Amino acid sequence: MRKRVAVIGGGIAGLAAAVRLRDLTPPGTDIIVYEQGGVLGGKLRTGELAGLPVERGAESFLTAGPGGDESAVVALARHLGLGDALVHPATVPAALSVAGRLTPLPGGTLVGVPGDLTKLGDVAHVTGTDPDDGRPLLAAGEDVAVGELVRARYGAEVVDRLVDPMLGGVYAGRADRLSLDVTMPQLAATARVEHTLQGAVRAAQAARTGTPGPIFTAVHGGMSRLVAAAAAASGARISLGLPVRDLSRTAHGWRLLLGPAPAPQTDDVDAVIVAVPAKPASRLLTALSAEAAEAIGALDYASVALAGLALPPGTPLPELSGFLVPPSEGTLVKAATFFTRKWPHLGPEAGPVIVRASLGRYGEQDRLQFADEDLLEQARRELGELIGGALPPPAAAWIQRWGGSLPQYAPGHRDRVAFARQQLPPGLALAGAAFDGVGIPACVASGERAAEDVSKSLEE
Repeated sequence: MRKRVAVIGGGIAGLAAAVRLRDLTPPGTDIIVYEQGGVLGGKLRTGELAGLPVERGAESFLTAGPGGDESAVVALARHLGLGDALVHPATVPAALSVAGRLTPLPGGTLVGVPGDLTKLGDVAHVTGTDPDDGRPLLAAGEDVAVGELVRARYGAEVVDRLVDPMLGGVYAGRADRLSLDVTMPQLAATARVEHTLQGAVRAAQAARTGTPGPIFTAVHGGMSRLVAAAAAASGARISLGLPVRDLSRTAHGWRLLLGPAPAPQTDDVDAVIVAVPAKPASRLLTALSAEAAEAIGALDYASVALAGLALPPGTPLPELSGFLVPPSEGTLVKAATFFTRKWPHLGPEAGPVIVRASLGRYGEQDRLQFADEDLLEQARRELGELIGGALPPPAAAWIQRWGGSLPQYAPGHRDRVAFARQQLPPGLALAGAAFDGVGIPACVASGERAAEDVSKSLEE
């Protein structure tokens, strides 16, 4: 009998799961992707600004995977026929905005954690001690907040001026609340072996040095090309605008309750992959396992907004690809990318100057509750102050809001997710940023693992 598999969630994790299912299951297997929104891709969305494709979500992904081979998303792009469309940023430095001036990012750090203390210059001063106590920094399986470990060994300034802005650029969170094991898994692994933080950073860096070439990769034409190619390759039936409200067991599989309460629909399938954020995933699992639902539902999220500004050709900017802003600076802008300089494939420098700014951090959602035009004006004003010269009014601009979009992984997150997965019966799997980390490679790998898990249950 022909099998049917439902993927709940049409972000990149769900789409990667659908592609992997297509590869693993017999021809004719029905794969249905349910996305309650109107478009696929989740936080991968390419917009247009002054005639150029500019990302309204994630702009790039890591080229290499944890083991030094190509990352899961690079492999997926090649599988989808997009290998020739992979592009890399220009080799232009980035900076930190510290005490009113832009300072080059120090070399030799791992997500802001220094491995060579001599390279910090005046950006941050080490005030802690990093003694060898004769045992590993962390016990086997132990997880701590990034800030807790770094603050104890290097002092507050390294956390505030280096680690916080680096983590904030990715997670919009604070180092004192974020799990080391999830946000810096390589460092967590070496910290369970090495006796000093400097030794752990250097060991983690050494494990990555075997991968030549650029660190980051993007897709020429935008991330939406990756989304469209994955949807097409999956051969899945795509259902947009139809939320899944409930999930229950049947004698032979699973029943999905769909659509609005006044006009419910159902769909019976043999296996399910849940690839949605923590809160909706928790609601779907409540009747199946209250313990799993509780463990998953504890995850909190940050809200952010992106401001895209198309400035007149020739607008002077510092010779940088962009910069990060520590929370201590007090600005709404936490990061900026000089988009057209960073990504030379977009066209000649004589065209519009595109700047993209990231606004807001965890706990600052109230600062985003203004009209788009007000946020754009604040972003333009703050950017001018941060680079040392007022920016002209943009010829075109937009605001992209991502409410409750960035997971805040507290210490112990991996153990909570592992516990939740243990409570679930075969044929039901979890995938996505809520469980296995942000970043496109992590989401792709998570979706593919979920597909492999449920495909095994289909064979039984």
